[in-house]
Amino acid sequence: MARLAPHHTLGILEAGCDEAGRGCLAGPVVAAAVMLPPRIHLPGLDDSKKLTHAGRERLRPLIEQGALAWGIGVATVEEIDRINILQASFLAMHRAIANLRLRPQALLVDGNRFSAYEGIPHHCIIKGDGKFRSIAAASVLAKTHRDELMTALHHAHPAYGWAVNKGYPTADHRAAIALHGPSPHHRTSFTLL
Repeated sequence: MARLAPHHTLGILEAGCDEAGRGCLAGPVVAAAVMLPPRIHLPGLDDSKKLTHAGRERLRPLIEQGALAWGIGVATVEEIDRINILQASFLAMHRAIANLRLRPQALLVDGNRFSAYEGIPHHCIIKGDGKFRSIAAASVLAKTHRDELMTALHHAHPAYGWAVNKGYPTADHRAAIALHGPSPHHRTSFTLL
């Protein structure tokens, strides 16, 4: 289990930002922004990719109840296809930040690129979801909220197995696209087959 840093800069209000679903063939990209109090106890918190589904679901209410503020942002399939996945990821993060009830003084962003948001200083941190508590918390919220969206879409389009693959390019998902054709929730700007 990673030892996550509680902050980047001591004494200021920081929000961790991360997204889920960039590499998917279907569904929106979902981002979260999370501001944590300094002494919050979130046992088992780590990069969401290193946690089990049950571990993420256990942490989600602890993060949502214990955070100073948290926000979710979504960029639609249409936006992804129109502006590209990188720009759509930034858009989803901007929407998540806009949904915070407190204004952060700095942003800690997972990854190596970001589009500045309303004059708030930001730090891009490669593999930040395994280094900083607030980014790890954002990764958990982004992933659990997106999984919930994909499970709901699965009920309308069960042939693609989204309840299991969540829109990622698995062999079964690609085989379903080959058999049934793309759904309205598939990203036409991506190579689907």
